[in-house]
Amino acid sequence: MSYSLQLYTLRDAIQEDLPGTIRRVADIGFTQVEPYNFVATAKELGAALKENGLTAPSGHAPLLSQDQDQIFAAARDLGITTVIDPFIPADRWQTAEDIQATAAALNEAAKKGAEYGIRVGYHNHQWELESTIDGRTALEYFAGLLNPELVLEVDTYWVAVGGQDPVDILTKLGDRVKLIHIKDGPLSTDTKAQQPAGKGQVPVLDVIAAATSLEVGVVEFDDYAGDIFEGIAESLAFLNAAGSTANNAAANTEGAQA
Repeated sequence: MSYSLQLYTLRDAIQEDLPGTIRRVADIGFTQVEPYNFVATAKELGAALKENGLTAPSGHAPLLSQDQDQIFAAARDLGITTVIDPFIPADRWQTAEDIQATAAALNEAAKKGAEYGIRVGYHNHQWELESTIDGRTALEYFAGLLNPELVLEVDTYWVAVGGQDPVDILTKLGDRVKLIHIKDGPLSTDTKAQQPAGKGQVPVLDVIAAATSLEVGVVEFDDYAGDIFEGIAESLAFLNAAGSTANNAAANTEGAQA
């Protein structure tokens, strides 16, 4: 499992200076990013990633409202292997029929993505957890309608804001979850109150451990009251330190058994 950064976190800085922002991301220690709006920025973004030795294993794009061929072609150019639809509005998660329609549309998008060698996924907000269909959260119901090749990127913060335990939800969704968004804070819709990983109410390390098929953990802030570059650096430092501690513990255990 590796760590990435959702570039939406730095949208203001990117608008002012995309190459300089990507350079700062690399200097902080990230080796992977998750682009958004990448069809419009593909050429400049691709050059900046290459110059700084960064890769983009996943990216966000509105697959159900924009040209899919353009999205998948741009993704392929950038080396993105998983394209994730980041947002289906809350009113589309209230009935089984609407959720079935969304799942069917994403299943079709996945077929087109496969023609480009690209996997398709979906990223949640809180409303997919607040709505209940047949005794399950709408997100769980939705997952059961997806073709096997589709994946989920679970935003663990919004799961908690939606009133669910992210560890429990990740356990229920199982191998479908290949990516997660790692963010922290007071579990409210006040995005400016979000905090670096380890500083809020999300049990970040328990969440990561619960995602047993996790490929990429993506650091994200929807917004931040402090210096955003300091915030992402704090998050990465926390995650790296936790990983080092876990690796040392595993090594010590193996040494004791040897």
